[in-house]
Amino acid sequence: MKKKKPYEAAEIEAWEEAGVRGAARKKPVGRYTYLKWLENGDVAPCVVEVFQIEVEELAENFKERGQRQIAWVSTEEAARRVREVELKSLLVHFRPEFKG
Repeated sequence: MKKKKPYEAAEIEAWEEAGVRGAARKKPVGRYTYLKWLENGDVAPCVVEVFQIEVEELAENFKERGQRQIAWVSTEEAARRVREVELKSLLVHFRPEFKG
């Protein structure tokens, strides 16, 4: 997202994809890579930075509602559910930091 800092883009993505509003930490907790299949059949390598977001609001209606299955699970369960090896590792080692 042009003119957005990475953590700001993470906040927008969380809202659009999951109906989650909150404040993202400015420093990413990690990053992972994956191959994204494009509509024209090409494949593009992507690097994703992952940010912790402290959830302040959940919405039932949001941009990508119905396109994703949303579930609140532990980081261990999340690691079991994802395919990307680097993301699995990031989730297994993730230790949230709380304000306060």
